[in-house]
Amino acid sequence: MTAEGLTRRQIEGLYDAAGTYRVQADPLSRIALASDAGFYRLIPRAVVRPADLDSIKKLFAFCRREALPLTFRAAGTSLSGQAVTDGILVDLSRGWTGISVESGGGLVRLQPGVIGGFANRVLSTYCRRIGPDPASIDACMIGGILANNASGMCCGVAENAYHTLHSMRFLLPDGSEFDSGAPDAARRFKEEAPRVAEGLIELRARILAQPRLRERIRDKYKLKNTMGYSLNAFLDYEAPHEILSHLLVGSEGTLAFIAEAVLDTLPAYPFKYTGLLVFKDIPTACGAIESLKTAGARAVEIMDRASLRSVQDLPGAVEDLRHLPADAAALLVEFQCGGRGELEDARRTADRTAGRLPLLLPARFTDDPDEQAALWTLRKGLYPSVGAMRPSGATALIEDVLFPPERLAEAVTGLQDLFRRHGFDEAIIFGHARDGNLHFVLTPSFGSEDDIGRYARFMDDLAALVVHRYDGALKAEHGTGRNMAPFLETEWGKTARDLMADLKSLIDPDGILNPGVILNDDPEAHIRHLKSFPKVEEVVDRCTECGFCERQCPSRRLTLTPRQRIVVRRELARLEGNGGGPGLKASLDKAFEYDGLDTCAADGLCALACPVGIDTGALVKHLRAVDTSALGRWTAGFLSRHFAASERALRTAVRLARVLSAAAGPRALAAAAKGAEILFRRRFPKWHAAIPGAAPGRLPEAEHEKPEAVYFPSCLSRTLGSAPPGGPPLTLAESMLVLAERAGVGLRIPPDSPGHCCGMPFHSKGYTDASREILSRTVSMLWSWSDGGRLPVVVDASSCAYSLKSAEPQLEEEALARWRDLTFLDGIEFVHDVLLPLLTLEPLQTSVAVHPNCAARKQGLEGKLESVARCCARDVIIPWNLECCATAGDRGLLFPELSESALRPELEELSDLGPDACYSTNLTCEMGLGRASGRRWLSWLYLVERASRPLRGDARSES
Repeated sequence: MTAEGLTRRQIEGLYDAAGTYRVQADPLSRIALASDAGFYRLIPRAVVRPADLDSIKKLFAFCRREALPLTFRAAGTSLSGQAVTDGILVDLSRGWTGISVESGGGLVRLQPGVIGGFANRVLSTYCRRIGPDPASIDACMIGGILANNASGMCCGVAENAYHTLHSMRFLLPDGSEFDSGAPDAARRFKEEAPRVAEGLIELRARILAQPRLRERIRDKYKLKNTMGYSLNAFLDYEAPHEILSHLLVGSEGTLAFIAEAVLDTLPAYPFKYTGLLVFKDIPTACGAIESLKTAGARAVEIMDRASLRSVQDLPGAVEDLRHLPADAAALLVEFQCGGRGELEDARRTADRTAGRLPLLLPARFTDDPDEQAALWTLRKGLYPSVGAMRPSGATALIEDVLFPPERLAEAVTGLQDLFRRHGFDEAIIFGHARDGNLHFVLTPSFGSEDDIGRYARFMDDLAALVVHRYDGALKAEHGTGRNMAPFLETEWGKTARDLMADLKSLIDPDGILNPGVILNDDPEAHIRHLKSFPKVEEVVDRCTECGFCERQCPSRRLTLTPRQRIVVRRELARLEGNGGGPGLKASLDKAFEYDGLDTCAADGLCALACPVGIDTGALVKHLRAVDTSALGRWTAGFLSRHFAASERALRTAVRLARVLSAAAGPRALAAAAKGAEILFRRRFPKWHAAIPGAAPGRLPEAEHEKPEAVYFPSCLSRTLGSAPPGGPPLTLAESMLVLAERAGVGLRIPPDSPGHCCGMPFHSKGYTDASREILSRTVSMLWSWSDGGRLPVVVDASSCAYSLKSAEPQLEEEALARWRDLTFLDGIEFVHDVLLPLLTLEPLQTSVAVHPNCAARKQGLEGKLESVARCCARDVIIPWNLECCATAGDRGLLFPELSESALRPELEELSDLGPDACYSTNLTCEMGLGRASGRRWLSWLYLVERASRPLRGDARSES
């Protein structure tokens, strides 16, 4: 099927430019990327994911030849419609992740697909960081950070992307490639791009010849301002290549492609003192800002009462927030320090300063990282939280403006009056008070012409308020975007606007790059292509499409992300609601089976990144349940009622498969599975060498006289927990018992454990009744085995432990009451908290890689696992690129391409580091990691067992 507006010849041209498998013109791929985090929606004609600069050069040539617009998209967290297009969308999110630290940490070289927070984690080993610190830093990518000249809570103007740019490699629309950091950059640019070089010099001369414009530019950029192009580059630099490289910062992809940037890094501040200060009203809060700035606070974030109300029920919120008066306001304040001595000074200064302020409640300062993270989660979650509370069908809209800091109090009052006058009573105000930079969130409905007209009138009045009354900036850090493009001349005047238009014509004479963004001659451009939010399944209906979830998704480089799954569900709802496009709906439904359902690991990590905890995996499980057949439900119920027999059958099947694999080779078995798939038109598990052998048919006996805990071996360890080759003949269950014995802790394994399960294998496939049945039966038995909950229950598989801990929604009546009596301990918790202090450990003289699986991370146990590992090995590697392995029970056996895609960055990193041994926290995860890496992965329990063996005077060098 050809994309709307593209001929077969044009699609073939895209194939020639980027490669066939890197071009997607099917409806699902295009619709999935029709939205970014903003409130505009445009369906691209094709999505292209180029691998290298040569492909982008060819794309530029193709788009110039065909007169097609082209837009670059990195993380798609842009809030003003910069990352959507009805032309060719170039998606960089699946690659372009090169990063290297240079000059001893003083510089960092970054490609546009690197996530900002990841760059900071890499730099943390040098005690350095990048300057920009947007609230979305753990989701947004360097391409967007540069394209929007991102700033944030603390960086102000001096530390933004523009001022920390060291050099840049970029590609002009004519295909010319330049590196502004090259020794001969000035000469090459003038010789190879003479027209552009001369044009930039001429534009600079025009500015210098107009003193009023020159001073206007200087004044505008003393404060935050991202409205239009970065005209200060013409005053800050003389060489054309330097002018252009800095003009590209904040250009929103309208001038060139930024292939790589080198940024100056800044000192990290590992010690922080963070507090929430509550005041009776906005003016009083604003009156405290200067005192806090003078005291040295690096962050001063203001939140009005409506903002606080939107997050007062989130985890970590202070109880007093629920009882504040209607006009109250708060400042989130943070002092950041390089050492403990500075921290003590900051503590005294902060406490003394706060003591002189007219606070409504006592100041709440903390240096506890967890408490600080909770406070910042409230602040960073304001936009998604308000969006989640919007009426069904309404839009979530955020904008950012700037006022002179000394006039902030009256400006906030003016904004609030504006909201009331236009009927936006739900609006909230928050932002970077230290810089005079305010964000506001509205939840308008765009369902009628009257609604759209009301918004248009509001925008006219907003421009008058910000520009004419306060001489502020209509955009402070989110980029001009589609919403403010019609007001560019309002803020800058005709002379400057014309100069920006001439700049665009000079660099991009064919107008192919992101047209309509920054410069737009349509005075109503901001009220066109508005996004609607049709009602979808309740579990995800609150989603604002911010994109924070995407970095956690194991399928994001293969098919869809959580946000994209929701976007497609909304498109299906639109089609259902308007009765149009039955062919399109059928096409989307069919494609969604694989892209949306089959390749979702349903690991729930997206909920950890989502500010409002939306678990798209729960949506997928619900949709799988809807799709189950009567026969499938009957079969699942039968297996759940005869689970002990199912375990025996699985052990027999594994033994048989190993025999066949030894005789014919694992590839022959995998080929047989593929043949069966073709014959029966359904997926079958693929055998591979990393699948462990079957466990013994009987569990080890463990009936301690005075047990301190019940050990419930998971069904995984009961079936596949065989002893690894080359080590002691201990199964996984035996290893746990040996560790407890060495620590002098009594464990009891119930002899009738076989046949019981947490229900996860059924629940993840959508067989909710079978899952509930076996889970309820298991909980009742655990209650009995643990003496009515007196003894804690230890589970050796993190996924099973998490499943049991979070089982409450699936239980009813007696089973629920018994579940509430039980205490579940992941094996990591049990070893770290109970056994480790009692064990004698001698670290192995090896380096080990440890992969905390998604269930361990959802329980917050990665720190304890790392602590245990560091007691057991000389060097411990926790990959920077740690991701879900996407094995997801049998998902990795059915769809091995999912695990391969998810694990590629992590395994490439580990390949470079070369650990001696590799460990994880779940058998299926170890299988997936082993298959994708081609090396053996074991349970972390074997590492502890090895390090805790009675000393024999050896060097303890084995892994």
